Amino acid sequence: MNENTYVVIMAGGIGSRFWPFSRTDFPKQFHDVLGVGESMLQMTMNRFQNICPPENVYVVTNRDYEGLVKQQLPQLSDNQILLEPVGRNTAPCIAYASYKIAQINPKANLIVTPSDHVVLKQEAFNQVIKKAVEAASESDVLITLGITPSRPDTGYGYIQFIDEESQPIKKVKTFTEKPNLELAQMFLNSGDFVWNSGIFIWNVQSIMRAFRHYLPEISEIFEEGASMLHTPQEPNFIVKAYSQCRNISIDYGIMEKVDNVYVVLADIGWSDLGTWNSLYTINNKDEHGNVVDGDVLLYDTKNCIVKTPKQRLVVLQGLEGYIVAEHDNVLMVCKLEEEQKVKEFMSDAKSRKGAEYI
Repeated sequence: MNENTYVVIMAGGIGSRFWPFSRTDFPKQFHDVLGVGESMLQMTMNRFQNICPPENVYVVTNRDYEGLVKQQLPQLSDNQILLEPVGRNTAPCIAYASYKIAQINPKANLIVTPSDHVVLKQEAFNQVIKKAVEAASESDVLITLGITPSRPDTGYGYIQFIDEESQPIKKVKTFTEKPNLELAQMFLNSGDFVWNSGIFIWNVQSIMRAFRHYLPEISEIFEEGASMLHTPQEPNFIVKAYSQCRNISIDYGIMEKVDNVYVVLADIGWSDLGTWNSLYTINNKDEHGNVVDGDVLLYDTKNCIVKTPKQRLVVLQGLEGYIVAEHDNVLMVCKLEEEQKVKEFMSDAKSRKGAEYI
């Protein structure tokens, strides 16, 4: 393991597309979504155990989840848990971690990963990450892992790359974040595009240069307060910094604009588990195409995903292609093909019924 390799785990989201299972006080990254005895966050931490030392792992999360992170990852020191006062999307999150790590190791190579992804091929993942870290340490490049798309999903970024067979690290030609359905279908049909996995690899100096050029207002904030990082003044500085940062993703803010983006094609058994459909896709199904987690009796039911409390008997008859999900005080029944409405349901539940339902 290289002492210059660091991992930044982004764990501050609320997983609204996975409601009602994912809630604001207990988002999906802290759940054992796959029923394997580990939360998504713990699985992510363990994924890097042979890639970097545990002291080089940093988790960025909302300050409301500090207790959950400490409970699930007791091996982390307080200094390794970066607390955001408010969510400002991925660009400020990555800037915070980058400037903090740069203060202690200006040669750091960073692997930035969401906390709620699944990787089924660990050895292949290790090899891909090693290849990407080596490239990032040698050149001024921003690297993402590219996944061959299986459907025209509008929730992912799409990458078109220059295919030079002799080059394992491919130069990105175009980078399109979350296209509409028609455009996503065109990308899929062309065969020239891969999904952006949201897992990034770069040298800390490279990403800070990109911030200075493309998001200068964010870089100025963190450069002015860099000396307060790793000191007792850090929490107060971060509150002020986040009040000044705009809400913007790293994809829109930097990756779509820079000319030094590269992609490594990664056959790693990846899923972002961002939606009910992604959980349905990755899970084993019964002979009728159902994914069931709970005490459930099914009759004339097929191609459904059912996730209900173990202590409640659920009987379903005559359903095809539905999500049936119950957690805490909410039961949701929704067509699987219309899962994009889940965020709307969550918003309506809050406005009509109160925050205790989200």
